[in-house]
Amino acid sequence: MYGMRLIKFAEGEYYHVCSRSTDQKQLFFDDVDKARFLFLILHFQSPTPIHNTGWYAHSFLKKQVYAPTKSKLSDILKTRYIELVAFAMMPNHFHLLLKNMEDQILSIYMHRVLTAYSKYFATKYKKPGHVFQGPFRAVHIKNNVQLLHTSAYIHKNPIDIKELGNDILNYQWSSYQDYVSTNRWGKLLETKIVSEQFNNQNAYRNFVETSMAKEKIPWLDTSN
Repeated sequence: MYGMRLIKFAEGEYYHVCSRSTDQKQLFFDDVDKARFLFLILHFQSPTPIHNTGWYAHSFLKKQVYAPTKSKLSDILKTRYIELVAFAMMPNHFHLLLKNMEDQILSIYMHRVLTAYSKYFATKYKKPGHVFQGPFRAVHIKNNVQLLHTSAYIHKNPIDIKELGNDILNYQWSSYQDYVSTNRWGKLLETKIVSEQFNNQNAYRNFVETSMAKEKIPWLDTSN
């Protein structure tokens, strides 16, 4: 069952979550796939029912603006049990930084996200079987230093995408630009726990771009 873990996810704690595709295969073939997954991780922060995910994805790709109705946004924020802090989507995996707001709720959130995307993927590409490689991995964030460097690790991850040419700032499928420019997702992306620890956006950008988290900090390794 996708996303269900036996480990304890404590209320109020932060976690670095990662999941890979089966056999390192492509997980996102086009921008529609990425937009679909993005709206799942945004909307499923709450148990509020979600409809017409495909419409939201296509609308974002067309207008480059995400505009849920005020009532829908209000419903999500009132009943939110997960806070999305940072994300990065890679060709065959993804990284999330999440705050678990109720005991064990992170497992339910990830189960919903992975199951919904798997059903979408299998239907679109007519590929039966597992989409993700076993249970998702989760690293408990134990202190503030780890929290900050985890955000840097996630935001530097797209540097491995060759066609970007190291232009991670303009990669729209990560939350990096939401930290160093305008937050495209408003309150659905809770950047303050990290961003308010820096004097300005340029200071955070410098922190990310000079951080060695991706290269040298073993507790961030979710590849095994």
